[in-house]
Amino acid sequence: MKTMISWIFLGLILGGCSSTSEDRKLEDQEHEEIQKDFSVVDASSKVRQGWIEDAEIWSSQNGKDIKKNRFFSYETGPKVSRDIACNLAKANARANIAGEISTFINKELTQTQEGVAGIDENDPEVQGLREYVDNILSEKIQAYINGASVSKTYWEKRKYQVDLGAKRDFMAYTCAIYIRMPKKRLEAALDRASRLVLEQVKDQTLKAKVEKKLQELPEKFGQKAQGLFK
Repeated sequence: MKTMISWIFLGLILGGCSSTSEDRKLEDQEHEEIQKDFSVVDASSKVRQGWIEDAEIWSSQNGKDIKKNRFFSYETGPKVSRDIACNLAKANARANIAGEISTFINKELTQTQEGVAGIDENDPEVQGLREYVDNILSEKIQAYINGASVSKTYWEKRKYQVDLGAKRDFMAYTCAIYIRMPKKRLEAALDRASRLVLEQVKDQTLKAKVEKKLQELPEKFGQKAQGLFK
């Protein structure tokens, strides 16, 4: 059990939203300025807006209510149809939000690590916990991502060409979505995720330490978001 609990404090570095810089300035880009292995033959807008690259910085620069909301975006790779691309963008955006929560929890728990000995990866308990955190926790959090609304959608029809550097010539669609989520809803999802983690801890002494750390998460999560806009 000691080995199992110790593994919690090591955490996993999961995929999350992109980090930002204080001095960074996002600008909308005309398609003509983009040099890729494809040409854009059709799009929902002439301008590729900055929220596609970084939703939070773009929101801050464009008068969005960042005190009450968090903003996210996701863009797919090339897909065979516009509908498939946009449906995948919506699904994967939710997974990205859950991934950010998972990453944040694991990083914070890692800071509570105290003299953890080596971990036997062959221990069945350790393997079971690893599977839970790596494959199940983020998926469970997705069920609690409520209140996220799609504010903007942008799609492109692209002609990929060997002459431009593509591996083959083909036509495809990409889709990006811009999501607004109330911070209170996001904090509720964070609270539920914390409870799921706490349920995995059986040792009462360590459970008390983990619970104290988890109680600090909502405030720190808010500070993390505010720090993006200073």
